[in-house]
Amino acid sequence: MATWQNGLSLLIFFLSGICLANNTTIYQYTSKDGVVTFSDKQPEARPYTLYRSECYACSTNSTVNWYQTRLNTQDFQQEIISAAAKYRVDTALIRAVIHAESHFDHRALSKQGAQGLMQLMPATAESLGVSNPFVAEQNIYGGVQHLARLLKKYRGDIKLATAAYNAGEGNVRKYGGIPPFTETRNYVERVRILHQRYRNARS
Repeated sequence: MATWQNGLSLLIFFLSGICLANNTTIYQYTSKDGVVTFSDKQPEARPYTLYRSECYACSTNSTVNWYQTRLNTQDFQQEIISAAAKYRVDTALIRAVIHAESHFDHRALSKQGAQGLMQLMPATAESLGVSNPFVAEQNIYGGVQHLARLLKKYRGDIKLATAAYNAGEGNVRKYGGIPPFTETRNYVERVRILHQRYRNARS
């Protein structure tokens, strides 16, 4: 495990320079001749790992229309329903967070090291009992458990809970509310929009 984590840390360090320099998405895959390849173009009919410079809904330069972007109401349905029932979190909010974090790509990995559908940091994943954050069921159960704890801590205030999910509880405490980070404010607002849209789609 230590060797794998060290290798992952080196890979993240290498890729963060690429992503930051180009503000882009990087795909890692193994070519037909067995060579590990990195590209800004998604490979066709080939397994890949996706690396983003930041969470899907955090970019200040996003061209996505969050009121109209296509929703995903089908993928990981059983996992989401089960986790929602266990931790008593709205399925629409879970979908909104997954949409915002990874755009439903279970292979997503950020430059900071956040992993999988709900972009769990390694330390957070470990504390939640998630042994492989790239396995959808484990990631969703861990992420929803974390989200449920934040909702309880902030007495059901979704904006504060999602701000803490993005920027950390320490920053919410430090600033007495949603931190003044552009990324976090973008994230909270876009999750709010997506949450309402997923609720409407369910009814």
